[in-house]
Amino acid sequence: MFENYKVFETTLAGRPLVVETGKVAQLANGSCLVRYGETVVLCAVTMSAKPRDGVDFFPLSVDYEEKLYAVGKIPGSFQRREGRPSEKAILTSRVIDRPIRPLFPKDMRNDVSVVCTVMSVDPDCPPETTAMIGASIAIAISEIPWDGPISGVVVGLVDGKYVINPTAEQEARSEMHVTVASTADLVAMIEAGANEVDNDTMFDGIMAGHQANQQIVEFINSIVAEIGKEKIAFVSNDPEPAMYEAVKDFAIEDVRRALDTDDKRIRDERLLPIYAAVHEKFDAEYPEQEAKLDDCLYKLQKFVVRRWLLDDGKRVDGRGIDEIRPLAAEVGILPRTHGSALFTRGQTQVLTTVTLGSSGDAQLLDGIDNETEKRYMHHYNFPSYSVGETKPSRGPGRREIGHGALAERALLPVIPSVEDFPYTLRLVSEVVSSNGSTSQASICGSTLALMDAGVPIKAPVAGISCGLVTEGDRFMTMVDIQGLEDFFGDMDFKVGGTHKGITAIQMDLKVHGLTPAIIREALDKTYKARLY
Repeated sequence: MFENYKVFETTLAGRPLVVETGKVAQLANGSCLVRYGETVVLCAVTMSAKPRDGVDFFPLSVDYEEKLYAVGKIPGSFQRREGRPSEKAILTSRVIDRPIRPLFPKDMRNDVSVVCTVMSVDPDCPPETTAMIGASIAIAISEIPWDGPISGVVVGLVDGKYVINPTAEQEARSEMHVTVASTADLVAMIEAGANEVDNDTMFDGIMAGHQANQQIVEFINSIVAEIGKEKIAFVSNDPEPAMYEAVKDFAIEDVRRALDTDDKRIRDERLLPIYAAVHEKFDAEYPEQEAKLDDCLYKLQKFVVRRWLLDDGKRVDGRGIDEIRPLAAEVGILPRTHGSALFTRGQTQVLTTVTLGSSGDAQLLDGIDNETEKRYMHHYNFPSYSVGETKPSRGPGRREIGHGALAERALLPVIPSVEDFPYTLRLVSEVVSSNGSTSQASICGSTLALMDAGVPIKAPVAGISCGLVTEGDRFMTMVDIQGLEDFFGDMDFKVGGTHKGITAIQMDLKVHGLTPAIIREALDKTYKARLY
């Protein structure tokens, strides 16, 4: 009945990793059932037959679905079935999304959906990295164009030694929890929480994870060699080179003048008449291709910013490469909150509040891991007015949940124990103005608000981001990136920590991965900037 059924086996961190294909979810473009110990995750990927009309981005969705039957639990909701994804599930979806997204063709507009369903959980075999490996296998063996595979592992630091995919008992004693994803030769994603570890310890841990990933990438390549489908051709959404060159010749000097300012509002105002002039000149020449003309202008802005950075060492706002924007801080600005602070870095501004409650105010959790409640919560809000837009608020999206979790992870190591401070804490970071690095401004503002509330934190925590521009073997990094450098650059390497060491890392990439030299430089630059 299952004539295409195949089983592939290897070991990962001393535990069996078994991949079954050709038996379950055979109507998907690619699918596999991954067993890691007694953890079982079904991963499936599908792609639409035609490109989606009217979008200027690659429409990829990644869903990590937690089923409570996986741990022998009945959902605690009134309906007794799973509802909206938990915060942990959303964060895991983001962790899987980040390393796989840059490996798809940037000019593809076909919808691609990746679904990872957790069906059984062994506490000693993390379902998150099992799902990441399964997603990579499902895409790699499908006909969907993709430049993978990738692999992911968790790195712990237990009794001074690095441990790959630590068990539940080891995780409880670990000084850090670092998820590292890699391609065959580059580090594709880093997501870390740590108990104030120094740069060298963190770097060596990332490299240990990268080395462990190479074995699994090789294993996946062997699967692809045996059963992988031929990748299909797709309709590119890129503008024709002649169109781009025509727009470039017409508008490049105006774009340079428009971008050359440290004020986002002035920049946006200067760009509006350039867009109007380009459409007035070229709409008749390229009928029904207005969106492609906008793409040309986007690519032109990207070209200008990247040439300034790579060739001239010049930043849009005139700062030095490692210069931080002007800082301002104010505490106690809201009279009826337990603590409040306003932190400003350039045109990025975050207001954080602290509310203290009793132990009964802790958040109850109904998930597939062993955590049942949280006494420290950090929420992040990003209203549309912070970027001058007029969108209605529809509650927190995945980005807001992710940024709140990053700030929470960065501050958790300095939050006093329940024995020393028997209160529940809720922090809310309101982004009131955004021009890049709002998650890191949230960390800084939260440190101030906690101190304003009288919470005896162990040390102040600061957050800073490092950007990257690459071209062939050339690269350059810059600290405290603003919005334009984030949009047109290749990396947003966010690091939170104290004077003593790192408490959190989150790395977003638009390229295939990073070399060890880039990672080392990013850690060194963010350390100096964090101390400043």
